[in-house]
Amino acid sequence: MTAKFIVTLAALLLAPLVQAEPAKFEDSIAQRAQACTQCHGREGRAAADGYYPRLAGKPQGYLYKQLLNFRDGRRHYGLMSDLIDPLSDAYLFELAGYFASLSLPYPPAQKPALEAAALARGKQLIFSGDPARKLPACVQCHGQALTGVQPFIPGLLGLPRDYLNGQLGAWRSGQRHAVAPDCMADIAKQLRPEEINAISHWLAGQDLPPLAKPASSLPASLPLECGGLQ
Repeated sequence: MTAKFIVTLAALLLAPLVQAEPAKFEDSIAQRAQACTQCHGREGRAAADGYYPRLAGKPQGYLYKQLLNFRDGRRHYGLMSDLIDPLSDAYLFELAGYFASLSLPYPPAQKPALEAAALARGKQLIFSGDPARKLPACVQCHGQALTGVQPFIPGLLGLPRDYLNGQLGAWRSGQRHAVAPDCMADIAKQLRPEEINAISHWLAGQDLPPLAKPASSLPASLPLECGGLQ
């Protein structure tokens, strides 16, 4: 038995042991954020079922506030609350910053399933509001491009209509809250169910530029006080 044969045999015998060594764990915020993508889709792009929203590219302050709202009981979803309950404020802020930093394409718009008159009413409320009912336009807070405003206001485009309907309905019913004064709850409670549906269908039916981002600021002051933006 030659020395070369012995060396080759030893290498073959040791190969399974070498392969069995566990892979090194990447201790980074990107790796830890993988827990979120199990529901919110790869890289936080949103889940295909239309229920779990996009995280990628939203303002860091907004994402951070929502994590606090889930943890502190102003928003209600057991899985989210249980997952983040033991996490510190600093860790939640870091996690929000990771998803806010991602610049990813948005999905195609959903084709609206409403009649033209209903969609026109939704668009009117989004861009003009309803002064007679003291309802501000969506663009007055969420930006003229409806892509959100730094650091606390989310975009309204690129979201599934089922999610938009669900969240506006939660504001309207009191299931979802923000820090007082709760401006979104006040607005949603004035909207009729058919108006919520029209707004959601119009918003979900709009395409976005590939790398749309939140605006840096609003051109004018907010039309009402919002405690969740402080």
